Amino acid sequence: MSVGEGTGTGFATMRGRNYPALRQFTVFLENRVGQLLEVIRRFEGSKVRIVALSINDATECAFVRFLLSHPEQGRDVLERAGLTMIETDLIGIELPDDAQPLLQICTALLQAEINIVQAYPLIVHPHGRPAVALMVDNIELALETLGHKGFRMITEADLADAE
Repeated sequence: MSVGEGTGTGFATMRGRNYPALRQFTVFLENRVGQLLEVIRRFEGSKVRIVALSINDATECAFVRFLLSHPEQGRDVLERAGLTMIETDLIGIELPDDAQPLLQICTALLQAEINIVQAYPLIVHPHGRPAVALMVDNIELALETLGHKGFRMITEADLADAE
């Protein structure tokens, strides 16, 4: 018997897990005038809306990160455009009604020794509240930690409903 054979261990991906992750699409673009507009125009006429956006650029290239209201259809649009793309899971967190909501979130994650890799605000406000998207180094533990602390997570369904 070879190693691992018959152990029954599944190879479920993050997409197969049941937690409220948001899909981020990172698109590689040449850093020249009009490139971002060309990508954004591809969503015209569809129900897909950009609900968060982040751009990291260098002299020659840019990485544009999108959260989309309808990620399955959005992925199809980006794939049909032939764009180089990476799909990643983030967590969305509704900001608590407090003078320093990010302080509460960062403190909770620090206590669990979870590192924030990326952060940016959502353009839409699901449930009428501001929210942020975070990429963390341990998404499962971050969701568990924030959930136990009473934070409300944003799901992909919330993004679709926030239009």
